[in-house]
Amino acid sequence: MTGQLYDAIHQRRDVRGEFTGAPIPAGVLDRVLAAAHAAPSVGLSQPWDFVLVRDRALREAFHAHVRQERDVFAAGLAGEQADRFSRIKIDGVLESTMSIVVTYDPDRGSPAVLGRHAIADAGLYSVCLAIQNLWLAATAERLGVGWVSFYREAYVQKLLDIPADIRPVAWLCLGPVTHLERVPDLERHGWRQRRPWQDAIHHDRWQH
Repeated sequence: MTGQLYDAIHQRRDVRGEFTGAPIPAGVLDRVLAAAHAAPSVGLSQPWDFVLVRDRALREAFHAHVRQERDVFAAGLAGEQADRFSRIKIDGVLESTMSIVVTYDPDRGSPAVLGRHAIADAGLYSVCLAIQNLWLAATAERLGVGWVSFYREAYVQKLLDIPADIRPVAWLCLGPVTHLERVPDLERHGWRQRRPWQDAIHHDRWQH
């Protein structure tokens, strides 16, 4: 079991181009969502919800919005960086089987959320733990997950009728894949290189 957990952690990829569009096997989606819901949360507030988006028209509308935001980002690049970015696929919204939008309700458990009085973002961190659980469970189930970040939150709220006080934290593409790349996309395309984990360690105090 320990080895399988580490395998999922290191095999996990942010999937863009490997989705097959095939159906997710019966029971698998339930297991993945249950794993996400099993995440720890500040004050046991469980401030997340999961919007399952299968409707093609909704996904096409979101995809068009993503392409617009991609163009906005690309307009700020130049030279070699612009060339690299032009070769990077940023989403699998239409190729994946479905999307899952994970939201954050800051009022869940209010007014007294145990453990959040000094760190306002603790609830948001809890949602990120649910997303990580979902991602690792999906990887263990041989599914791919892609986190789309080229969008405006207000657009997603309007598109999916999400209340104004609920924050859409992640638009995730989910589905079977042909394979998971051994090297993450951004490394393969030369956008950034991963630093060794040892370089992130400090002892007792921040070491410059």
